Amino acid sequence: MKRKISAGEMLRRFTRQKALIAIVLMLLAMLFFDTNFYTAYNLKDMLNSAAILETLAFGVTLVIICGGVDFSIGAMMSLSGIITIKLMNCMPILPAILIALLCGAAVGFINGLLVVHQKTEPFIITLGMGMLLKGVAQQITDAHPVPAKNLQFMKIANSKLIGGIPNLIVIMIVMFVIFHCILRYTSFGRNCYAVGGDYNVASMSGINARRTKWAAYVICGVMAAFCGVLLSSKLNTGSSIYGDSTALSVNCGCVVGGTSFAGGIGGIPQTFAGLLVIQLLENCMNMLGINAYVQQVCEGLIILLILWSDNYAQKRKLEAV
Repeated sequence: MKRKISAGEMLRRFTRQKALIAIVLMLLAMLFFDTNFYTAYNLKDMLNSAAILETLAFGVTLVIICGGVDFSIGAMMSLSGIITIKLMNCMPILPAILIALLCGAAVGFINGLLVVHQKTEPFIITLGMGMLLKGVAQQITDAHPVPAKNLQFMKIANSKLIGGIPNLIVIMIVMFVIFHCILRYTSFGRNCYAVGGDYNVASMSGINARRTKWAAYVICGVMAAFCGVLLSSKLNTGSSIYGDSTALSVNCGCVVGGTSFAGGIGGIPQTFAGLLVIQLLENCMNMLGINAYVQQVCEGLIILLILWSDNYAQKRKLEAV
């Protein structure tokens, strides 16, 4: 028999979700301003703009839950889009995309090899990999944008389904469901939490911790390549400057949502909420006509406030034990 949850307990659980509180407060605040915020067009456009980063963050979440971090995702996005567009000049779209995804898997494999097998620092390794990939992207494009000449490629990210729902939103929802089910209902997902919670304990309990964490990096690399293809399709151009701030934004959004860099804590809904906080904040400030430099200051302050309050709550919880 399931225990009934009281209203007070539900309220306490809600207050632990700092990202959800931030979203609710912003939505309530916009009720007092005369803007076009609460229109179907704006809300749909906001989700469409956030879809690629949200989709990318789902893959990053696996790595963070395993106790790792990946700062090569932005450069991988840039390179995969360039590779796809370059290859489309000599082959059909599908094989070109598949090769780009294989490149993402290869980068994830190397990251996993160095981080898991060689036991090196993931922050330094993935940051260095990102610099390497960016250099490769600049070399093969001579630091110039590469336009896509195939109109079918552009339709991948810019078309709409029945009801006017953009493809990117549909892709984001499908990936949300897939990754949520992986983490919640599969042994691999449970192993990710165990490995992130305590790597040595997970290994001694019979879990192949090395393979689990390695697989998370490979999946993350594939997702970075996939999102790079979507971004290049959306903009109909590949460029080495894409993704410069993506790694910081995505990793920060995951943590804002409640996925801890310590590992073993978090999930796909939390990541979705964390990235949505950042996107919603940008949208609100644009609607209010706030200066771009002031926007950056506000975003930083709110992110720091959420992270501080979350760390403070965890510290109090540990002190109470």
